Order: sequence, then C-alpha cells, then structure tokens
Amino acid sequence: MHPTATTTVTAPPPTGRSAACRLLAATLACALVPASALAGDRWQRLDDFLQRSTTADGYPGAVAVVEVDGRGAFHGSRGHADLARTRPMREDSIFRIYSMTKPVTSVALLMLMEEGRLSLDDPLSRYLPAFADRQVVVGGDLRHPQLAPSPRAITLRHLLTHTSGFAADADAHPVATRLLSAADVDSATSLQDVAARLAALPLADAPGTHFHYEGSNTELLARVVEVVGGQPFAQFLQQRIFDPLAMRDTSFEVPAAQRGRVVDLPTSNDDGSLRLAGTASARTPGVRLKGYDSGAGGLYSTAADYLAFARMLLDDGRGEGRQLLSRKTVELMMSDQLGGFEPAIASAGNGEGFGLGGYVVTDPAARGRLGSVGQFGWSGAASTYFTIDRREKLVAILLMQYLPGGDRPLASPSTRFYNLVYQAIP
Repeated sequence: MHPTATTTVTAPPPTGRSAACRLLAATLACALVPASALAGDRWQRLDDFLQRSTTADGYPGAVAVVEVDGRGAFHGSRGHADLARTRPMREDSIFRIYSMTKPVTSVALLMLMEEGRLSLDDPLSRYLPAFADRQVVVGGDLRHPQLAPSPRAITLRHLLTHTSGFAADADAHPVATRLLSAADVDSATSLQDVAARLAALPLADAPGTHFHYEGSNTELLARVVEVVGGQPFAQFLQQRIFDPLAMRDTSFEVPAAQRGRVVDLPTSNDDGSLRLAGTASARTPGVRLKGYDSGAGGLYSTAADYLAFARMLLDDGRGEGRQLLSRKTVELMMSDQLGGFEPAIASAGNGEGFGLGGYVVTDPAARGRLGSVGQFGWSGAASTYFTIDRREKLVAILLMQYLPGGDRPLASPSTRFYNLVYQAIP
C-alpha cells in the first residue's frame, strides 16, 4: 500500500444498514471487511485506478467513496492535497465542488414547492418582476442587436432544466453570448446584483425551445429562494439542508481555522506540467469562489458531506432521521424533463436527458458507460463527480481538484471511474 494512501473496500451486504456504518456520512471510518475478504479483485481495480491517476504525471490526489444498499463498499484517499505533493490527501480534505452546488440549489427550491409557496411552472417574473416581457435576439450585432418579443415567459422549470433561453454559445448565438459576457455576472456582489444584470439582457432562444447549460439559470433560482424564503441563500441552505444533514464542512467560504484542509487547485501549462490556477481561491484556498452566494457553483464540501446529501436523495428524501423532501419530489427531480417538451428537446449528451438540476441517464448503451436508466448526477468544473442510482441503491463520489487547461490537459477520469464502480457491484 502506498504510504500516503488509505483505502478500505468491502462487498456490500444484500440488505440493511448497520448502526456503525451510518457513521460513514460523518467520518468515512466505519469498520469494514478487509480487502482480502472480497470475492475476486473487482474493488481493487478501482483502488488501482486511483493510484495510477495520482502518480507524478497525473492528478495530485483524489478521494472516492462508494455506498451500495446503505453500506460502505469503497472509500479511500490517494496521492496528495497539494501541488508540491508534500501533504498527503485526507478523506476529510475540503474541495471546491463548483457545479455540484446546482443539485443543492434545486433541492432548496423544491422544498419551497413542497410548502406550497411556488410551483415549477410559475413565471419567474412572479418573484422577480424585472423578468417580465422578455425579448429574444433574432439578428444584428453586439452594438445593434435585433430583438423580438419572446413568445412565452421564463418559468422556474425552464431555469431548473436550462431551457430558459440564456446561452453561452458563441457559435450558435454570438450576439446573445457576447451580451451575456459583457454583463460580467461573475463580478456581481450579491444574488440581487446577479438578477439585475441578467434582467437587462435579451435571450438567445425562446424559453422552452433549446437546452443550453448555463449557470445563470441556477443563479436566478438561488435568488428566487432568497425572495420566497425570506432570508439570504446561504442561511437557507445552512438551516434547511446542511444542519439537518450534519454537513459541517459545506459552505461558501471555509473558516480560517479549517483552511489547511483545502486542496490545492492546479491547471495545466501548454507542455502538460501543472501549476496553480489563476483564481482567487487557488491563490488563497478557502476564500469565496465568487463574490456572492453562488447557487450555480459556489460551494466547498467534503466527500462525507456530499455523501450525506446524495444519500438523502437516494433514501427518498430522508436523511439523519428527517424528511427533507418527499419521495415523489425526488422522483420528479430525477425524471428526464426534456422529453416533456413538444417537440422534445435534445440534451448535450448521447443517452442523457436532464432532470431538475442534474443529468438523467436515458440510455446507458448510447451513453457508452456502465450505468442504469434513471441514474442521476452531475460534476464540477474542477474535477469533482457524483452519481445516484436508485435502481442499484448506489451512490458514487469522486473528488479531485484540477481545472482543465493548456494544450495537454489531463484526461477526465469520469468514464473509467464509473465503469470501475459498476463492474464491482454484485
């Protein structure tokens, strides 16, 4: 065993969850059967892959956890938490999860839906009046865009499914994309500021006609949560999701005393070598990823914390003895929404649709990796990944830190990781 690595694997039992293994959400340290007790070496293949991926010419380090049928099947850390490779990776290391924030924001909005305070097909303008009477770019250029009235209003469902008409696609929508870029949403200082900047922009497409993955959608959802919930977005998440699930290390900013646990954030030079990325959070680990509580990509978290969140969704909305969402709401969240439009909207990936805040697998064969129909998940820009498979009662999480860049970026580990997870389950 590599001296800087810790890994434990066990074959999951057929049913049930022991009281000891429930501690996995907080500690990832429940007592597990030694690897030698495995039938074959299938989980060892995953461990070997993580070791190969964190050698000198690969990712600095990784933390992975897999839970099957309520029991820890695999958890471990490999490599290092720093670019200099002097600080061993720990299972409680803190990662920038970026877009893995989006499912958390979706859950927050769905909580308000369950309370009868909003509906998915409500117009966005009901809560943010500045978004009434949208216009769509139909031609022109940056200085003189040609606009036409939108045939329909943006709804909350459009935002959840990235079909609102906001787009960052310079090839298909050059004018709308340049206008969005000029609004410089990332420099906003509050979600209210974000909404004000976006309200001044025309759309690239009429709402409900095209899928464009764009963070502006989720930022607006976070602002709706603030308005309807009557409190700052970060406070809502803390009180309604993080505290109930004992997610003690998930936040928009890492406390100073815990910043030594934050993993370095590298990117690639053109020659393939690694260097620290140029972001503020790479230079000062633990500071805010954006100047506001970004519902699209602002959270830091750990493997244990995100496992608690994912397990809640796997367990029909129940976590730590509390019902955060109903079973039917979770089913809706993990149902493909794109096929419900007339005509159906194609997503960006073969074999994938989109639910309320994450991908939904519609055809594993077309997707080209092992999995199940109905499998739900997402990833983050800095190489973090998770999936929830209700059919197999499985959660799998892989956390690394790397922003793709340069002419020779590191290969994405996601397909191989998920294939190795699925080949190991009974």
